[in-house]
Amino acid sequence: MMLLRTLASLCVLAAAAFAVPAQEKRIHHQADLSDHAHDDSDGFQYDHEAFLGKEEAKTFDQLTPEESKDKLAKIVERIDMDKDGYISHAELHYWIKHRQRRYIEENVNKHWKDYDKNQDGKIGWEEYKNTTYGYYLDEEFDDLDNKATYKSMLTRDERRFKRADRDADGIATREEFTAFLHPEEYDHMKDVVVQETVEDIDKNGDGKIDLAEYIGDMYTSEDAGGEPDWVQTEKKHFSEFRDANKDGHLDADEVAHWILPGEVDHTDNEAKHLIYETDTDKDGLLTLSELLDKMDYVMTSTITDYGGMRVEEHDEL
Repeated sequence: MMLLRTLASLCVLAAAAFAVPAQEKRIHHQADLSDHAHDDSDGFQYDHEAFLGKEEAKTFDQLTPEESKDKLAKIVERIDMDKDGYISHAELHYWIKHRQRRYIEENVNKHWKDYDKNQDGKIGWEEYKNTTYGYYLDEEFDDLDNKATYKSMLTRDERRFKRADRDADGIATREEFTAFLHPEEYDHMKDVVVQETVEDIDKNGDGKIDLAEYIGDMYTSEDAGGEPDWVQTEKKHFSEFRDANKDGHLDADEVAHWILPGEVDHTDNEAKHLIYETDTDKDGLLTLSELLDKMDYVMTSTITDYGGMRVEEHDEL
């Protein structure tokens, strides 16, 4: 069903966790490097996807060892822009950024075809709304058991669309539609990300997030195995760090500080992490030989989100 597929694809707020515990899923760190938590004790799928790109990494496990080595060699050749035989931090940083941009572009392209019904190179709000919600609009969602949920999603979509539509003409250009799909990437959309987060967590509708709501978004007492240690840690974080004015609630500014924590460059951090894990001689540079020596790491980590990556010669940077 187009409606359900589309709504699922637009759940942008289910952002991936990076170098934080899995419960920190609300935090937005630029374009997602991976859908996995950055926890090396639980494998290296995060690094794998950061290195290759999330979509492209999916095919890597299907390759034979020799095919994997050949593909890695082609990727290294592309990352090594000055062709000196070494991958520097700057080259790796650029590469990971490139994969982020490629993921967003491919995601937008995939949805663009569904919504630009008249193929005029723009997507009007009516086009989007009718394609997403279809005949349910005429029925006012009466055929759906969760009618209130879908009406709320329509309201949220319209609000986000209008904010992305900077010239307020009711029509989204490709750039505006990108802001709609990936609001965390645009400064003028960040208040929408914050508002949607508050609405998701604020169960009593007072426009703020109290401790019970904050913890309840991450953990319920019905979870098996008893309350994990991190719950107590998060309660302490709430009172000592999140709730800056100590009024017992998180307001919009405090939520923004929580989920949009400044200009930390996680791409830069990931590049440093990958070099640290694979740079055998510790000269700050990577060679193909070093990466091949760490093939197990590369194949099972986000360093090589390498799997699904198409490395045809015509696939230009």
